Amino acid sequence: MKAFLDFFPVVLFFIVFKLTDVFTATAVAIVATIAQIAWLKHRFGKVETMQWVSLGVIVVFGGATLISHDETFIKFKPSVLYIIMGLALLIGEYGFGKNFLKQLMSAQIDVPDPVWRVLVNAWATFFLAMCALNLWVAYNFDTDTWVNFKMFGGMGLMFVFVLGQALYLAKHMKPEDLSATSASEASSKE
Repeated sequence: MKAFLDFFPVVLFFIVFKLTDVFTATAVAIVATIAQIAWLKHRFGKVETMQWVSLGVIVVFGGATLISHDETFIKFKPSVLYIIMGLALLIGEYGFGKNFLKQLMSAQIDVPDPVWRVLVNAWATFFLAMCALNLWVAYNFDTDTWVNFKMFGGMGLMFVFVLGQALYLAKHMKPEDLSATSASEASSKE
């Protein structure tokens, strides 16, 4: 359910864009993100920091798109999120000695600290590469191609990357962690 909720504004943006235009889709994405945050706050009592950041970025860049009637701002939005996430991971790890991935996931996954460092570097590199890729597509192709890339290319690359990370983690997890992870995944699907 949470994964669907995370992609809810993106999917709505895609659908509305295909039916209307980028400006209507942008307005819908802003409203959908606000609704998403309100629902999360109501349902769970708290909202993760990155979701607040995402809300701020969509409101600022989406708002700039609507006010200026210039689609460049909304095309830039994913890159801003990617660079924030990539730099946050790197600054946390190398500036403050805090591995944010370990803080988020250590309750579910027990791996040695060097593995956590590899994960942080891999995710930061992935996010910075996605930032550059989004900008390249946004500035070298038409809006329809960019929207298709955002929906399918970006999500597809994320899926492949997460799968690669899972395979990497599986090599470093203890057997009891693998069975606990499998059991928790099975119960979350019910």
